[in-house]
Amino acid sequence: MIDVALVSVIRRWHLREGVSIREVARRTGLSRNTVRKYLSNPGLEPSYPVRKSPSKLDDYEELLTNWLFQESRRHRKQRRTVKRLYRDLVVLGYTGSYDRVAAFARQWREAQQEAKLQASKRTYVPLEFAPGEAFQFDWSEEWQPINGVRTKLQVAHFKLSYSRAPYLRAYLTQTHEMLFDAHYHAFSAFGGIPERGIYDNMKTAVDKVGRGKQRQVNKRFYAMVSHYLYDAEFCNPAAGWEKGQVEKAVRDARQGLWYDAPTFKSLQELNHWLHNRCIELWQETAHPEFKVRSLAECLEDERAQMMPVPAAFDGFIETNKRVTSTCLISHEHNRYSVPASFANRNVSLRVYPERLVIVAEAQVVAEHVRVFSRDKQGPGKTIYDWRHYLSVVQRKPGSLRNGAPFSQLPESFKRLQTILLRRPGGDREMADILALVLLHDEHLLERAISEALAIGEPSKAHVLNCLSRLEQPQRPQPLRTPPALKLVTEPLADTARYDQLRRARHEI
Repeated sequence: MIDVALVSVIRRWHLREGVSIREVARRTGLSRNTVRKYLSNPGLEPSYPVRKSPSKLDDYEELLTNWLFQESRRHRKQRRTVKRLYRDLVVLGYTGSYDRVAAFARQWREAQQEAKLQASKRTYVPLEFAPGEAFQFDWSEEWQPINGVRTKLQVAHFKLSYSRAPYLRAYLTQTHEMLFDAHYHAFSAFGGIPERGIYDNMKTAVDKVGRGKQRQVNKRFYAMVSHYLYDAEFCNPAAGWEKGQVEKAVRDARQGLWYDAPTFKSLQELNHWLHNRCIELWQETAHPEFKVRSLAECLEDERAQMMPVPAAFDGFIETNKRVTSTCLISHEHNRYSVPASFANRNVSLRVYPERLVIVAEAQVVAEHVRVFSRDKQGPGKTIYDWRHYLSVVQRKPGSLRNGAPFSQLPESFKRLQTILLRRPGGDREMADILALVLLHDEHLLERAISEALAIGEPSKAHVLNCLSRLEQPQRPQPLRTPPALKLVTEPLADTARYDQLRRARHEI
């Protein structure tokens, strides 16, 4: 195959210098037919075969093609990135560069897109935001080991549209109370509230999607928006590009921040790490448009345009519950105790992200740490507070022996119970001691029981005696008389003077 330069020489020899075709063929070593072909068609250019250079990826092309096809069939949020595919190839023995793998994946995806998409669907309008104008929000689903258990997390993602500062907070569900809590923590971290927020049509915010921009907004979500004084805008259905910044942040976090995340003992520890890691990223990451400035520097400019953060929105979800005869209410497959005085009555349950508050007669009557159960097939968990059953024990002291709530008594209480239940009437005596919690400080009562146990003969009388001594206020120290007020002649205590006064009176 000849090149373009040789064609130019052939044409110059024959057409300008008058060299015959036979002589041109002799000089170039080409056949006369080939020379005639390029002389008769001036627009004909030499064609070249597709060059196939040997590559270290040749042995893995079929495997990589299968991987790319499998990933394209998955949900977009769960697809492996090219970097992950490259790492997996390295594990299998690939010794080439990442750039070669990325180029192969890019060519494969372009070929797939050309076959499926039209050019009109791949064109977008670039967006521009002013400082403090907007933030974007989205949920993502991640898996992370917590306390040794692989746990599915629902992660709230925020991103300021101007400074591009991201913020993440993890939860176990995507319910209203989690959404409200995430907004407060994000606004507090950003140091202000932008003028509007951009969301997709999530169920916790939109009850019904109408035509165009018409939305039936959820009342609780609208109450939060009204509390923080910003406008909520919702994207068109299947138009994620309208909040493309946070969509990209979700993908970047999945393959960056989450990929090298350490293990955590609790969800609180994970969120503390996420908070600190986001602040570090603000300092380390350069702004994609203002290359010489970091996200933190741009965020400082944006804070001046944002509204100060007010007190947190009381974002609980309230439901009505019926208390059972065993003083329990059910929530999310778990049971929580309620004071016995509200048994067989209706109470109000306020659900927060990390706690449950039980309200009755316009007062808070109980509060529990919220428990999440992933296994819906089992019986669930029961969370007791033994103090809620004290009035029942006063009427039925025998229930102390096998009462499930009283398995959570402090250790000193259990030791005293073991001794008293061996005596006749010991269950009644133990019930009276437990009832002291309602009138006295529980820590002082626990110290009094420990002192009574140390004596060797614990009883109700001993506990009351120790408790009264612990609650007795300390006597003030005697005053030290200043030297100027001291008597020169100290009085003497002489009781014989009283006898003298008595005798003098009888003589009179």
